[in-house]
Amino acid sequence: MSDTAFAPGVPGPASAPDGPVRAFLRVVVIEHSVFALPFAYVAALAASFDVSRSVHWLDIALVTVAMVAARTFAMATNRIIDRKIDGRNPRTAGRELVTGVVSVRTAAVGAVVALGVFAGSAAALSWLCLALAPFAVAPLIVYSYAKRFTNFPHAVLALAQAVAPVGAWIAITDRWSWASVVLGLAVGTWIAGFDLIYACQDAEVDRGIGVGSVPARFGIRVALAASVVTHVVTFALFVVFGLMEDFGAWWWAGLVVTAVAFWYEHAIVSADDLSRVNRAFLTANGFVGIALFGFAVLDFVSRGLAW
Repeated sequence: MSDTAFAPGVPGPASAPDGPVRAFLRVVVIEHSVFALPFAYVAALAASFDVSRSVHWLDIALVTVAMVAARTFAMATNRIIDRKIDGRNPRTAGRELVTGVVSVRTAAVGAVVALGVFAGSAAALSWLCLALAPFAVAPLIVYSYAKRFTNFPHAVLALAQAVAPVGAWIAITDRWSWASVVLGLAVGTWIAGFDLIYACQDAEVDRGIGVGSVPARFGIRVALAASVVTHVVTFALFVVFGLMEDFGAWWWAGLVVTAVAFWYEHAIVSADDLSRVNRAFLTANGFVGIALFGFAVLDFVSRGLAW
């Protein structure tokens, strides 16, 4: 089953870490936090522009801490809950909690600490953010169990990821925004779309051990087609967000680049050849998040956002 909930682990056996902290960071693949952050930053900058036309640096720093902490909690929890399933899948059998390189207790302590940091960051932002924090955490936990009761865990993943831009917007403004919801849905469908591709690697194994996913239930060709449709929806939502926030030429240029990246991602993977799935994820999707954020920054600068 795909583990792209918060960024997939690197396939293959894990090498021995130097110590417990480094081992835990390997469990949660901490360096992949960059995948979730760019669109939270886009939401935060858009909110800052709407409120004061200046960057709220302290709030953005707290958003960063909250995002990394939430993702760390989610990954550690996912690894704990899925360790027996991971042990039955050759692709994931080398993970630290399966091999014992990291103990369940260590991972659990790390998850609790990360959850505490997340709650503390939310409280530092505002009481509203703290009150809404459980609604951000709940989908992160539900996702880890979703594959056990549905063939569509990718939809739960989409919901979990959609929370980030909405939360970042509320962190800056302390109020609801439909624009942030649109961006959140774009991020959710974006990640769910490449999760559909990533899950194709495990379709046969998932089917054998009773793990639910679209590729396992409906086949790889259907999953890849669904991924294309999902990313078309993603692109449309990016367009709607740009219109709602009155973005200029830089944002639209970024969407052209994004469209090319989406085309590349889907062109290099087929039902007959999944050998480049990791390239589709690590290269194409990593590029989409960082590049579109860069174009958004250029757009904000061109429209007078004070730094």
